[in-house]
Amino acid sequence: MSFAARCSIRAKSALAVRRSCFPAQWRILSVMTIPKLNKPFSMIREFHLADWFTLGNAVCGMGALFSVMTYLQTSEVRHIYYACGMVLAALVFDVLDGRIARWRQETSAMGRELDSLADVISFGVAPAVIAYGCGMQGLYDRVVLVYFAACGVSRLARYNITAEALSDGGGKVKYFEGTPIPTSLSLVALMFVAAWQGALRESLWFGQVEFAGFVLHPLVLVFAVSGSLMVSRIRFPKI
Repeated sequence: MSFAARCSIRAKSALAVRRSCFPAQWRILSVMTIPKLNKPFSMIREFHLADWFTLGNAVCGMGALFSVMTYLQTSEVRHIYYACGMVLAALVFDVLDGRIARWRQETSAMGRELDSLADVISFGVAPAVIAYGCGMQGLYDRVVLVYFAACGVSRLARYNITAEALSDGGGKVKYFEGTPIPTSLSLVALMFVAAWQGALRESLWFGQVEFAGFVLHPLVLVFAVSGSLMVSRIRFPKI
């Protein structure tokens, strides 16, 4: 028998001895070294009922974005109506997911983060894109709209890290610091009325002004005010 074969037999024998002498330790080591295979789509299986309504919120927000893109391609004002209606539908889903979570007592950290991400789309990005589609397309307009969206993101991030403190351990927030991001629905309603009256693009309310060769539509300043209120420390009682 060759030297290599004898070494292989000895190694196998030593391994068998270790297994027989330390069975419990060997099983623990095996569990630690062999990775556990996760089931496909296991994350989706862990979603609660409220999480699906939260996803409905995000879907409506994306629908609003697509409607504005279609309006920019076709100039058919009905797509602005669709976009505004989708933001309203997103608010309905946003209200329902919270009520369902409390009803079923299924609140979770993942659900809270999912809700914030959906709100960013539906009540932060979508209103800004609707305003852009309605005619606020100057350089200064874009700066203000980006500021508005950034304030919405910051507002939600602050809420996520302070929600427990604001609820005093009771599980329900008693007041908001800064206006909640869904209040941007009032801006969407304003855009809906403007579209209804034909006040879009060149006919936008309050016209436009020019500074240093760049355009500003004064109407966009309502987005600056809304964004500033969201990141303020003003307390608003929760109804």
